[in-house]
Amino acid sequence: MSALSDYLENKLVDHLLRGQAYTAPATVYVALLTAAPSDGGGGTEVSAGGYARVAVASSLANWAGTQGAGTTVASSGAGGQTSNNAAVTFGAPSANWGSVTHAALYDASTGGNLLAWGALGASKTINNGDAAPSFAAGALTFTLA
Repeated sequence: MSALSDYLENKLVDHLLRGQAYTAPATVYVALLTAAPSDGGGGTEVSAGGYARVAVASSLANWAGTQGAGTTVASSGAGGQTSNNAAVTFGAPSANWGSVTHAALYDASTGGNLLAWGALGASKTINNGDAAPSFAAGALTFTLA
C-alpha cells in the first residue's frame, strides 16, 4: 500500500510546513475493497455479511520500524517502509464478499477518512463459508517514498 489520500497529504503539508496541528489516529482501520479508490476517496468497500474493518492500534508494537519487518523500536531505516507486526484477520464471511482487489487504511471503524490505499498483489474472491481473510505478519506493507 503506498498511495496516500488527498486528505492525509493535505494534513501532512499543513502540519509539517504550515504550523497546523494534526493528531494522528490512535487506531487505524484496515479495510478491503472490491474496486479501487483514488487519492480523493471512493472505491467500493466490502459490505456483505461478516465484514468489518479491522482495528490496529498505532504503536511501535503493531507496525514495524523502517529498519525491517518485526522491529518494535522507533524507525531509523532508509527505505520508508513499514508493515504489520502481527496478523490482521477479518471476520469469517457469512455472505459472498466478491473479488477483493485493494486494501485501505481509514481513521474510523465506519465512514471516516481514507488515509492510504493500494492494490493487492493478486485479487481474491471471498465467498460465504470461506476462511476468515487475513494478512500474515509482514504482508501488509506501507511505503513513503
